[in-house]
Amino acid sequence: MRVASPEPGEQKSRKATATFAKNSAANVARMGTTSLIAILLPAYLTHHLPVQTYGAWVLILQLGAYVGYLDFGVQTAVAKYIAEYEAKGDYGGCGRCASVGLLIMLAAGILGVFLTLGLAWWIPELFRNMPATLYWDVRLSILLVGISLAIKLATSVFSAIFLGLQRYQVPMVIDVVSKFLYAIVLCAAVFLHSSLAVMGAVAAAVNLFSALLQVVAWKKLASHVRVTLHAIDFTMVRQMLSYCAILTIWSACMLVIGGIDITVVGHYAFSEVAFYSIATSPTNFILMVIGAVLGPLLPAASALSTERSPEQMGNILLRTTRYATILMLLSGLPVLVGGYWILRLWVGTTYAVNSVQFLRILLLANILRNLCAPYATMVVATARQHVATAAAITEGLVNLIASIWLARHYGAMGVAMGTLLGSVAGIAMHFGVSMHYTRNLAVSRSDLFLKGLLRPAIMAIPSILLLPYWWFSGTPAMSLQLWVAWGVASLLLTWFASMTVEDRNLLIRMMSNRLKLSSSPG
Repeated sequence: MRVASPEPGEQKSRKATATFAKNSAANVARMGTTSLIAILLPAYLTHHLPVQTYGAWVLILQLGAYVGYLDFGVQTAVAKYIAEYEAKGDYGGCGRCASVGLLIMLAAGILGVFLTLGLAWWIPELFRNMPATLYWDVRLSILLVGISLAIKLATSVFSAIFLGLQRYQVPMVIDVVSKFLYAIVLCAAVFLHSSLAVMGAVAAAVNLFSALLQVVAWKKLASHVRVTLHAIDFTMVRQMLSYCAILTIWSACMLVIGGIDITVVGHYAFSEVAFYSIATSPTNFILMVIGAVLGPLLPAASALSTERSPEQMGNILLRTTRYATILMLLSGLPVLVGGYWILRLWVGTTYAVNSVQFLRILLLANILRNLCAPYATMVVATARQHVATAAAITEGLVNLIASIWLARHYGAMGVAMGTLLGSVAGIAMHFGVSMHYTRNLAVSRSDLFLKGLLRPAIMAIPSILLLPYWWFSGTPAMSLQLWVAWGVASLLLTWFASMTVEDRNLLIRMMSNRLKLSSSPG
């Protein structure tokens, strides 16, 4: 009996799903490596550097990272357009897009160099509470790190090519190699009791090596996407700049939301920088989890939007939001409830006592603001990012104003509270305004809230009920029996309430297929 072959549409759907899963797996692998380094490196540095020196190093990395915000959304644009051109088999279009991206990124890199020079010059004014003996090393380190990141920014367009081609394994390998090398050379510098300037130099060397790897990878593996500055398509320039205009506003808002908090802390309360920065690390882990899973959604959604109806795209958004919320809460709740013990085991009692309340507030704020991450990703993928700009601007302004005002009165705790207030304002604007104008994602806001957010949040009920035992005290006052009851209740609610029958069946099938693959010979 002959088995009917799948319809072409079904074949495309299966291929898109398989590609998305493969790219998500690559992102998760990169996240695992990044997480490992993010756990081990601060643990080593906090035990081998004085608190003030570690705080200064954190500020060096923070200021150097500002260069990355000059991306202007170009990497996102290149990945999006290449995904669309590649889906049509138009590799000439891929090359034109990448070439324009390189031109813009070179200009951004030059701007990054001038930004770095300015920041290095203003160090004494930015951080008046910093010991004057650190100024020279901090200035030199910022110059080295910032300029190397400006060069890396220009070459990042070559990694964006692989993202657009949905070949996430290549940037993943480059990122993993670079991060391992960075951790090794930095630990070696600290072990040898090197100065902050030497630490900045070795970090800059790794950044330049990573930039070189991106270019080499393109030449070896994706040279069919021709990149040249000799014949720029100015129609593509206008199209790219138009697309990136809104993303530039988003980048500015992201800078305000997540890029200046440690700088504000350094300006108003330098002595708390080290403790605040440690609190951001577990929070960044949760963000990496959701970013790793949602990263492949952008090129996948860009390709699917060319052939799917708004109703079908809306269903994809609803499912993705539910999965992302479940994943965020599964990874975030244990850190939220057991944060003190995690910090104590990781960086010691002193840091745990001084960082745990920052951790709780920042983690809650970032879980809330990323509930709408799938929506934001899909509107960018479908070139409708302008409808979500009001939410980004609102969150950024509320975050900035509240953080600065509260920091003047409450120090670092005020900055954390400003972040929380901004996240609440952002998600309110997404549901109240942005989604009303998003026509290409046909999904009910009430369905998205109830089925995509509220239903998965049922797993948080045990954590909420036990709030007096862990939030209002530095050390959670929970017995072993209570910890076990909390864990079992949270998992049962996740399986039977947060997940649908379809979700459970899908997970069982995936685990069954994984077991079959692992047990098959060869």
